[in-house]
Amino acid sequence: MSVSLFERLGAEEGIIKIVDDVVEAHMNNPVISARFTPYLEQPENLARVKSHTVNFFITGSGGPQVYNGRTMETTHRGMNISAEEYMETMDDIFMVLDKHGKDAQTKKDVLEILWSLKGMIIGK
Repeated sequence: MSVSLFERLGAEEGIIKIVDDVVEAHMNNPVISARFTPYLEQPENLARVKSHTVNFFITGSGGPQVYNGRTMETTHRGMNISAEEYMETMDDIFMVLDKHGKDAQTKKDVLEILWSLKGMIIGK
């Protein structure tokens, strides 16, 4: 039996750590930081965004929770995210996966998920 992506990401605890580090990376990324740094002054909203992101990745990686947040289209509607911004977001995620010592297969599986979402996010 193979190990699920959820387990390879470190289960809920690992995903929480990854999401925390990804959000920090986004805040430090000059291409996308303007979209994330306002949350520093909105701790309740930052906690909500992180919680939904964790829940999304737990569900999408084969974990036990069911995602109860908005759709990707609804969440990103009106943001007009560019392809460059989306690629920067992905770069930050992979930098964090490397930091957490995730293997090539795990990164490939995450890439497949992220690539499948791009049409729901870019230019909306």
